[in-house]
Amino acid sequence: MSGFREPGFADRQKAAQDARKNLLNKFKSQPGPDDPSVAAKRAEREALAAKRAEAKAAREAEKAEQKRLEEEAKAAEAARLAREAEEAAAQATALEAEQKAKRDARYAARKAKRK
Repeated sequence: MSGFREPGFADRQKAAQDARKNLLNKFKSQPGPDDPSVAAKRAEREALAAKRAEAKAAREAEKAEQKRLEEEAKAAEAARLAREAEEAAAQATALEAEQKAKRDARYAARKAKRK
């Protein structure tokens, strides 16, 4: 049984050279940019990108519409609260006026009783 042989400098250099050749051959064997299959893949990627952009624009429009509806709802709620506050103030004013009228009537009745 033969033991493990430590690769020497020449062996490592030959392995590196073979690796570079294999890498270069792999690169050269790839189709060029004008190849029909490459052009078809590029067109497919561009169509997919356009579809994604379209979907993104639709999502953004939907978000904007949702935000607009939320703002309208907030404005309507604020208007309702303001109207309720005005009505409450008007009721309080009317109640005060009614109480004052009753108080004035009692005062007038006491004055009339004395005379």
